[in-house]
Amino acid sequence: MAPDVLVGLLAEPDRICVFAAVVLGAATPSDVARRTGLAPRRVATAMRRLADAGLIATVRDGPVEGRLVARIEVFKEAMREYGQRRDAEPLDADRTRAAVLRAFVVNGRLVSIPAGQGKRRVILEHIVTGFEPGVRYAEREVDAILHAWHPDHASLRRHLVDEEFMAREGGSYWRIGGPTLA
Repeated sequence: MAPDVLVGLLAEPDRICVFAAVVLGAATPSDVARRTGLAPRRVATAMRRLADAGLIATVRDGPVEGRLVARIEVFKEAMREYGQRRDAEPLDADRTRAAVLRAFVVNGRLVSIPAGQGKRRVILEHIVTGFEPGVRYAEREVDAILHAWHPDHASLRRHLVDEEFMAREGGSYWRIGGPTLA
């Protein structure tokens, strides 16, 4: 099941309450109604949608005949199926550079700073495009922009200066390298 469908199913208040009650051990529809305070008819409607989607099931064995169970493995299945997919549009036209960016940039955040200089330069060239050429930035502005990329903004700032993508003087930074937009 696609994550957006999964979230859509649980975005409705009655369904999320019913699902939560089952996750927390409600074993029957009347138990769900008691725990959630929802009318039995609303519980039945929500349960039907959740069961149709495979989020809850009725187990016919055990101490309670027809016991409700939450199928929480659906979340892991969705992540396995959809979690590794990347945006269809690459972050760079060059396939090699795009592969480096895919490996280190996930959901718009840098997951780690590459140790190798070549890969680190690809990442820094990508990050520096967030700075306008010819504009001077205070250190706190640079830190804020870089912190949006990675918690270790000081290392990123230092790498940008060391690799000559940015220059600094007296607490002021400006872009001196990296790709430009046509």
